Amino acid sequence: MSIKFKSMATFLSRKSLSYSSASDRVNKIICLCQCHFYDFKSVSFPQYYSDDSKVRSSSFIDYLPLQAIGGAGGQGLPKYGGFGGDGGQVIFVANKKILTLRQVLQKFPRQFCKAGTGENSDRFHLLGERGENLTIEVPVGVIVHLPNGKKVDLDQNGDICIAAEGGSGGNDKTNFLGIRGENNSIGLELKLLADVGLVGFPNAGKSTFLKAISKAKPKIGAYPFTTLSPQLGIMEYEDGRKITVADLPGLIEGAHQNFGMGIKFLRHAERNKILLYMLDINPFQLSFKYPERSAFETLLILIQELEEYGHGMLDKPSILALNKIDTDSDFTKTKDLLNLIKNLPDSLSDVREEFHPKRLPVFDDIFTISAMKGENTLQLKESIRRVMDDYAEKKIIAEMEAKNSLLKSSDDLNPTEKIKSVLV
Repeated sequence: MSIKFKSMATFLSRKSLSYSSASDRVNKIICLCQCHFYDFKSVSFPQYYSDDSKVRSSSFIDYLPLQAIGGAGGQGLPKYGGFGGDGGQVIFVANKKILTLRQVLQKFPRQFCKAGTGENSDRFHLLGERGENLTIEVPVGVIVHLPNGKKVDLDQNGDICIAAEGGSGGNDKTNFLGIRGENNSIGLELKLLADVGLVGFPNAGKSTFLKAISKAKPKIGAYPFTTLSPQLGIMEYEDGRKITVADLPGLIEGAHQNFGMGIKFLRHAERNKILLYMLDINPFQLSFKYPERSAFETLLILIQELEEYGHGMLDKPSILALNKIDTDSDFTKTKDLLNLIKNLPDSLSDVREEFHPKRLPVFDDIFTISAMKGENTLQLKESIRRVMDDYAEKKIIAEMEAKNSLLKSSDDLNPTEKIKSVLV
């Protein structure tokens, strides 16, 4: 921790501080003495998050550290038994109109946020007013990391999280001295709430597909890692239905161990309802330092990475798209690849054991497409909707069955047991 100013007098001379009266000035000095000024380089966060030195220059921010300070309580007035007002709270609110954490950073460039101070008691106003709450709007899908490892998911519009409580106003229990508010190191983690997550190795054509089926304009190039940050697109249907698609940066071998910032990207797929595996039908080689992998080996490695990462990735509804069929003039490579995939797990005998995943996903559909030429992309778009609807229907049925099972077990109890269950 370090104070950024040579002296408190230097700090108080800053033009940003204004005082409406002498008493206000005294109150400001009291509050400033209660504040802690943090050097964010001393605050440690998980290694795979964006650190503070990079957070300002990154085009996409998925983790933002903040210092949240509740307002200090106002001073009491012992002569008349007056109570100071409580300090305000720092509150995070999920707002669907806020799309990125960069918008939060722009509002708080110093990554320091403090709620209002409670009003002092005086002889004309014995009960001081509560300090103003500081409400910070964040994107829907943010996880607030609180001290002591606590996490709060803000995954619905309007969800709130109190990040720092204000201090109590001066009263008879505090010798009429205002108590300073909580001073918490907070982390805002953003996980994209897209319906569909595009996963695949670099240069598989994910961005090209996103551009083909939506109005998104991702950067496209014939080289790996064209997409360096997640991109969002919206698929629109004739009846007005909209489905959001997230193009996640390409994975590489060892992504689950955070090679190539794999964990940073994979965690964005955790909340996707379905996964769309994008696979280039041609062999893949990241660079001359890496061995060349066949398309089938690439698919198996991708499955292994999702399996090792966990979080139910292989349990999600999924579709497989074999891309770049325009490069296969006689369709031979595509047919051979399709046969290997459809004959899983028997076809695992055709590759070395190191490529064998412990589990295999069940693909709801398999398509051969050319995202560049637009071949079969509309059919894939319709399939995504169908799988989405099936997923929603199964979820509703499961919830209804669970509710009915609970009601049935309650009906089976005799009156005495029902009373006991209610009392418990």
